[in-house]
Amino acid sequence: MTAALVAGLIAGYGIAVPVGAVATYLVSLTARTSLRTGACAALGVATADGLYALLATVGGSALAAALRPVLVPLRWASALVLLVLAVRGALTAVRQYRAHRLATRSVPTPPNAARAYVGLLGITLLNPTTVVYFAALVLGTGTTDSVRPLEQGVFVLAAFAASASWQLLLAGSGALLGRTLTGRRGRLATALVSSGVMTVLAVAMVT
Repeated sequence: MTAALVAGLIAGYGIAVPVGAVATYLVSLTARTSLRTGACAALGVATADGLYALLATVGGSALAAALRPVLVPLRWASALVLLVLAVRGALTAVRQYRAHRLATRSVPTPPNAARAYVGLLGITLLNPTTVVYFAALVLGTGTTDSVRPLEQGVFVLAAFAASASWQLLLAGSGALLGRTLTGRRGRLATALVSSGVMTVLAVAMVT
């Protein structure tokens, strides 16, 4: 039981800690909206990691073999999603900056938290890094069939908890960033930097 718990925590932090496009978008989203929205988005990322951990434990090596043919389409789909987010984020920021919608004394109405959750869940599910990571875990473990269901459940919950704790930390950092960058120029810069990073990472996925 303890081994499954430790393995799940290591697996969860192993996929969550490296900062990539999803983490960058999560921090930027929280900085430009609210901690509540960012927390829901963070839980969306963690849910996707937990789902892949679940598939890895119950699917075994057959799952990894089934994923191989679709890794390239997933990579392209993920890149396209990131590019769309980058362009949309930049255009929205420029439009709001020009329209002078961001006032320093008013609190903008945050987007629907449910949409943030579903959006980050979908992005993470399309992230080829997550797919390859858990597929590699399956390929590197030949004892999947001998693991008891209770230990599998502990592994999945531990992976989810580890990912969730890190994503919520990122969301909290984004909230603090949002409090310091309250001006129109600060928010514009945050959005443009985020869009630029996502664009670079999206191009790197397919080159």
